Amino acid sequence: MIKKNVRLTGHERTFGEDEIIVSKTDPKGIITYANQTFIHVAGYTEEELLGAPHNIIRHPDMPHCVFKLLWDNISAGNEVFAFVVNLCKNGDHYWVLAHVTPSFDAAGKITGYHSSRRVPDRSAVEQIIPIYASLKKIEDSNPDWRAGMHDAEGELGRLLESVGMSYDEFAFSLVQCV
Repeated sequence: MIKKNVRLTGHERTFGEDEIIVSKTDPKGIITYANQTFIHVAGYTEEELLGAPHNIIRHPDMPHCVFKLLWDNISAGNEVFAFVVNLCKNGDHYWVLAHVTPSFDAAGKITGYHSSRRVPDRSAVEQIIPIYASLKKIEDSNPDWRAGMHDAEGELGRLLESVGMSYDEFAFSLVQCV
């Protein structure tokens, strides 16, 4: 059985720049495939991951509005790139630059999602941490989590509008600053 309340350790794990964390889910986000890198870094067994919701690795510091942006894009049939901090089974965490794409059947219906996650550039992570912290603070300041997420989503939209970029473009601009 998987723990619901994991105690955060504050310890960051990493993985090789030549490694890719791969997972696949059904349309509802239930994990249907996890490669060995995912299993090793997240600290779960394959049996624990398969059939579990992908949010099993959701770190509490991740703003809900970023996941909403991600889900809005992929459920509309688009790919998305996002910086994500994930939670390991033991409470450690790890940052990734995730590339999530929908999978389609022959009729064009979404049958699931494929996520490939790489080690992000550290300077990009250092730039995204305060942005996510600010968004999370906005979310947490409202007792209604949906209203807080809506407020943070508005702030994220204003940020992206101020730099004239989509979230994907913004993410890549951080990587290109290296």
